[in-house]
Amino acid sequence: MRYPDGGGLTPAARARREQIRLEAAGLFAAGMSPPLVAKKLRVSRKSAYAWYKIWRTAGVEALASKGPGGQHCRLNATQVERLEAALDAGPAVWGWVEDQRWTLARVTVVVGRLFHVSYTPRGISYLLHRLGWSPQVPRRRAAERDEEAIATWVKDTWPLVEQRRGTRTRGSASPTKQDHR
Repeated sequence: MRYPDGGGLTPAARARREQIRLEAAGLFAAGMSPPLVAKKLRVSRKSAYAWYKIWRTAGVEALASKGPGGQHCRLNATQVERLEAALDAGPAVWGWVEDQRWTLARVTVVVGRLFHVSYTPRGISYLLHRLGWSPQVPRRRAAERDEEAIATWVKDTWPLVEQRRGTRTRGSASPTKQDHR
C-alpha cells in the first residue's frame, strides 16, 4: 500500500512553515516579543522563543528551510525509478514464487543485485517509506482450511458446547452458614 503523499512534509508545506518563520523574524526585528509573535502567528510560545534565539544569534538566514529531514538517499533519482519498477513487477520476477510478499530482506537483496549498494533492513524500511510504501500484515489462512466444515461445526456443534450445564443455585461463601430456603 502506498501513502497518498509519499510520507513526510510536502515541499509546499515546508515552504509554508519557512514563510511563518521568516515572518516571525520580521516581527522580531520590529521589536515584538516572542509571546506576542506566537499569538499573532498562532504558533506555540516554545517555537517562538526558539526562533527568537536562532534569529538573535545567527540572523534571518538561519530560519530558512534546510530541506527535507533525514539522511540523504544513497540511490539517485534514476535508481529509485528502477527500484520502483522492480518492486511493481513483483517478487516472482526476482525468484520468490512461493508467495507474493515483499519483505525487507527481499528488497535488500534486490537493491544489492541492482545497484551493488548495501542497506540494512531498517534502512530499506526508511527507503520504502520515502517511496510511499507502507508495511502490510498479511492475512494468514491455512491452505487446508475447509470453510464448509467450519460452517457445519458452528451451526451444529457450537450450540451444544455453548449450552449451560446444570443449574446454578445461590449459596454462601461462609463454611458455617448454609443457604436454606
